[in-house]
Amino acid sequence: MPDVLPPVKPRKGFIGFVRRHPTMAIGGALLLLMVLVAIFAPLLGTTDPTALAPARRTREPSAMYWFGTDMLGRDVYSRVLYGARVSLIVGFSVAILASVVGLAIGMVSGYVRILDSIVMRVMDGLMSIPPILLAIALMALTRGSVQNVIIAITIAEIPRVSRLVRGVVLSLREQPYVEAAVAAGTRTPSIILRHILPNTLAPITVQATYICAAAMITEAILSFIGAGTPPTIPSWGNIMAEGRALWQVKPYIVFFPAIFLSITVLAVNLLGDGLRDALDPRMAKRL
Repeated sequence: MPDVLPPVKPRKGFIGFVRRHPTMAIGGALLLLMVLVAIFAPLLGTTDPTALAPARRTREPSAMYWFGTDMLGRDVYSRVLYGARVSLIVGFSVAILASVVGLAIGMVSGYVRILDSIVMRVMDGLMSIPPILLAIALMALTRGSVQNVIIAITIAEIPRVSRLVRGVVLSLREQPYVEAAVAAGTRTPSIILRHILPNTLAPITVQATYICAAAMITEAILSFIGAGTPPTIPSWGNIMAEGRALWQVKPYIVFFPAIFLSITVLAVNLLGDGLRDALDPRMAKRL
């Protein structure tokens, strides 16, 4: 039979990658498109997103104003494209910071039994508060800025990362190779870095994508209710907050930033789903 029906060789290269991981390819392409839009916003026919023109306020979408203008005459198209910078910076920054800090806390508390009960009770206490409420409370103590929004959302997301990493470490520390390293007299920091850390990178990478998406939504919510970035910064949450008063007569002011936010969050979630399938050994066998 092998001579009659030779085995089908999997396709390699870009086409083969897209066929094996279509979800990751679509999500990565959409996210790359949004990143390029944010980087090259000044070159995409935009104007100053903060420039006021009261004589041109609440103009409908047209050839001159693609997304229309808001109640202060500012170009919604320019504000939406520049708003992508704020959301992506917040999303990526929170994902990186929360993953790094949560990874360190989860590995130490999961491997060192003495610290486990103390650290995890603190994490449980933070997790008992909804992330958006915790972020609002933290923002109430500081002034509105992109940096403070990143810090507030990061603190709210760290407990979830640490709980995930702790669960992985609890199963890894019982593995024979870890017990062999302990029996050989290997120091705890070396065991964590050489044996525990590499095996936690796959789940933490997938979790980071979901944190990125959640951070962008949280930032938009904070800005929408006036507890996030200052109104002078063109973020998607601020644009929607300014247009909600005219939602029934000028829905495009809210519609366009909401669409861009939805597409970006969808792209990050698709990328996370694709990474989960690609890094799962059981799914790899099926693929």
